[in-house]
Amino acid sequence: MSINLNKFDNGKQDTRSSVRDKKQLDSGLRSGLQPAQSQRNQIVKGASMRLFIMAMLVIPSTGLAGWSLYEIFLPNGLTNLEIAQLGLGLTLFAWLCMAFWTGIIGFVLQLFNIDPLSLKKKPSQPDFSVSLNQRHAVVMPVYNEDTKRIMVGFEACIRELMERESGNNFDFFMLSDTRDAEKADAELRAFARLQRRLGDYAQHVFYRRRENNTHRKVGNLKEFCERWGGNYEAMIVLDADSVMTGERMEDLARRIEQAPNTALIQTIPMPVRQNTFFGRFVQFAAHLYSPMLATGLSFWQTDSANYWGHNAIIRIAPFMQHCGLPTLKGRAPFGGEVLSHDFVEAALLARAGWEAYLLTDTTGSYEEVPSNIVDYAIRDRRWVQGNIQHLGLLNVKGLKMANRLHFLFGAFAYISSLVLFCMLALGTVDALIRATTVPQFFMSEYQLFPSWQVARQDMMMVTMWGTAALLFLPKLLGITLALIKRRSEFGGAWSLVKGATVELIMAVLIAPLMMFYHSYFVISVFFGFSVKWEAQEREGRKVPWSVAIKHTQIMSSLAVAWGVTTFYFTPSLFMWLLPVLVGMVLAAPVIRLTSSDALGITMRKWGVFVIGEEVNECRALKRLKVAMKHFAISHFAASKHEVDAPALPDSLWLTMPEQALNQKPEVRKPVLAEQM
Repeated sequence: MSINLNKFDNGKQDTRSSVRDKKQLDSGLRSGLQPAQSQRNQIVKGASMRLFIMAMLVIPSTGLAGWSLYEIFLPNGLTNLEIAQLGLGLTLFAWLCMAFWTGIIGFVLQLFNIDPLSLKKKPSQPDFSVSLNQRHAVVMPVYNEDTKRIMVGFEACIRELMERESGNNFDFFMLSDTRDAEKADAELRAFARLQRRLGDYAQHVFYRRRENNTHRKVGNLKEFCERWGGNYEAMIVLDADSVMTGERMEDLARRIEQAPNTALIQTIPMPVRQNTFFGRFVQFAAHLYSPMLATGLSFWQTDSANYWGHNAIIRIAPFMQHCGLPTLKGRAPFGGEVLSHDFVEAALLARAGWEAYLLTDTTGSYEEVPSNIVDYAIRDRRWVQGNIQHLGLLNVKGLKMANRLHFLFGAFAYISSLVLFCMLALGTVDALIRATTVPQFFMSEYQLFPSWQVARQDMMMVTMWGTAALLFLPKLLGITLALIKRRSEFGGAWSLVKGATVELIMAVLIAPLMMFYHSYFVISVFFGFSVKWEAQEREGRKVPWSVAIKHTQIMSSLAVAWGVTTFYFTPSLFMWLLPVLVGMVLAAPVIRLTSSDALGITMRKWGVFVIGEEVNECRALKRLKVAMKHFAISHFAASKHEVDAPALPDSLWLTMPEQALNQKPEVRKPVLAEQM
């Protein structure tokens, strides 16, 4: 069904919610859907209690951790440095406890096959006997990307749906914002050849390049919605490196059609196609831990799930009505254009009364990750700025608590590195002061007995092991869960254990690098240094020594000075800091060696970092692999004759209004079963 046009004056659409909601309700009636009822009432059980349960787990755990720090500092009297460390420690422990309990809950639910939303043994599923009867779009925004990769991935998704009965319900749009003239020409020529290969199905496939790419990806998708959104019930948003199976895309469309209160369904994009050691490490960790962590996350966020910008389906009408993003007042980092728009769009849908869900089934949704630590850090630099900007949006009127937590935790995912770095620095300063200062045993003139310095070794050990449990127990539970339920996906139990062991070692080794990078990024953001949002490196590349040293020389020099100083004055502190210092000192060789394809492929031969998509490769990834081998021949052998811009559907132009963040919108009422 196409969303009918309303009457509008001067080319502007009437976007009143009552009209849109009535059209969607009529759509559900005509389709004869049986499950059309409130997702909150039917699917989510005890939603209002979930955040309270998390609070009852996280707050006492944080308090206990803070008390242990307090007991360590108290015997000798609290100094200003120790008070600062205590405050930072409480903040960090709150973050760790939230992640810890999310993992624990995910483990329990996964172990006993309990759906995190309904808390029943059988997860909610769409009615597969009902055919799709609406039209949907699959959109891929691209910006200065490698033509070969985007065209191959785009075609794989098209062919996946072409071969399904519902193929005619989908249209595909490559939405180019490419500014590089050579890449833009390559895209156009590659698309012309794609149309010839698709034959009759080419009428469902379109390419549009914006000449004026204002507002980045936000503006790209906004223009699509305004021009053609009225033709479609929903859009599946892909990234430039996304690949999805036909089964998964069809499943998303069926779910959105059969859930009239749902505006967003997010899948978990799983990393694939990695050959470098670092890329395979990240890929393996995601496949190993994501199902458990996503299940715990889905438990407490319920119908206020986050949006990660791609590999998700969005109902177009509410998206247009509620997700027009304004330019924020003030200077960076909190002012200007909304950078990490996806979090904000999910929050705006939820505050308007729409539901958003996270699918914890990881099959059929794939992406790629940076292949080395340098490119990974460069991508994180962009995310740091966007996520910190969300702190300025915590006071947006009408936001749900779960979405405020998404904003807060998204920012603190990076700020926590600076908090930890400051704690280590303050602890070092405190220890150096004590080591270079003669202790005062008699604090007053008439004191009879000396005040001995007390070291609470018992509490230090308890705190150390407690912190280790917060950090590593979820990982160990994730490994245990995979051994029980999914070991065949990782090539067997022995292969899984080998991969998990190397992953743990690698995680400890690179943690100091990421702590330093994230700390630097956070500081630079707060000092107002902006970053260009460019296309990321998606194919593997070995980092040259010169680049590795350039990106680590300050870090390694600091670590050497830090280590020498603490070893000389406080050897015991040096031993505590050794795991951090080793990673920082060896940063350059770690970056260089882990960017190696040869090392990554060798690990694969040894059965380390094996994933299910390598053990049993799906058809979509097979298409991608084959096409990547053969695309270059046809691409570069093409003649340089002029290629006409491809035809596009007629433009409807339904205006996407800008939202007033300081005003609470009218919240829609959910469609209940009795209304159907």
